[in-house]
Amino acid sequence: MMKSLVAMLITTVLAGGSAQAADPASCAAVRISDLGWTDIGLTNATAETILTALGYQPTQTLLGLDVTFVSMQRGDIDIFQGNWRPIQNEQYKAFFDDGSVVALTQNLTGAKYTLAVPDYVAEAGVKSYDDLAAHAAEFGSKIYAIEPGSNQPLLDMVAADRHGLKGWEIVESSEAGMLAQVARDVPKKEWIAFLAWEPHPMNLNYKLTYLTGGDADYGPDFGGSTVYTLARKGYAQECPNVAKLFSNLVYDINYENVGMQKVMGEGMEYPAAVKAMLALRPELLDGWLKDVTTLDGQPGLAAVKAALAQ
Repeated sequence: MMKSLVAMLITTVLAGGSAQAADPASCAAVRISDLGWTDIGLTNATAETILTALGYQPTQTLLGLDVTFVSMQRGDIDIFQGNWRPIQNEQYKAFFDDGSVVALTQNLTGAKYTLAVPDYVAEAGVKSYDDLAAHAAEFGSKIYAIEPGSNQPLLDMVAADRHGLKGWEIVESSEAGMLAQVARDVPKKEWIAFLAWEPHPMNLNYKLTYLTGGDADYGPDFGGSTVYTLARKGYAQECPNVAKLFSNLVYDINYENVGMQKVMGEGMEYPAAVKAMLALRPELLDGWLKDVTTLDGQPGLAAVKAALAQ
């Protein structure tokens, strides 16, 4: 009887002292797509901060939107946190239909994504897509957009001569390039039409008017959007603990607007901005780390809190 009790105690102690790994070692490297967008920069840095504290080795690769989907199809990228819907639905429908990418969670609601102008342009009479053509001279027949691969609705709009915009130029560069043009034009009260979205610090830094009438181009409610996190085919089965974390990582407009402002307005690096935001919003960690462990199977929430305290 005594030997049995001793044996049971030894077994219990050993079991409690040697947690089983939550994911296989092959899951230690987590490959994440970065589009160069500030919102994805913040959410990727949030995930990276947490993954590192959990013992993983996350890396980000700067890719275009179209290359991101192809890379996930090929198995070269594991996670993408910037699937804006419905705007990406049609262009990338084949990847969803063949199961190359799988949605893990809806990580943001209340977003919007459409054309905007500064308020002084709106006050001069441009409040709709249908108002643009009458002011081609003031705009130079140009609409400023982001990186190639992300602007197909605008290119289709011009090609189809919707809103009388046939012949207009869609100036493709990057988020930073587009906003640099906005920053040059607004102080001089120059006319500019550009792709805008929320969450983003541009909504805090500029007085903007989102244009009506773009339902056929970007959808209703000013391109009202939800943002999803995608994983490559089979990833959730191969690395369930990482997949659980990304399924839990749900953000809100305030977290992203304020966090991005710390980067773009206050000059913080992304990791510092994430740490500052989690100091302001520590309650987020409880939901994000629910049922998530470290790579070696220890409690995830405790590990992340300990890392952030350093």
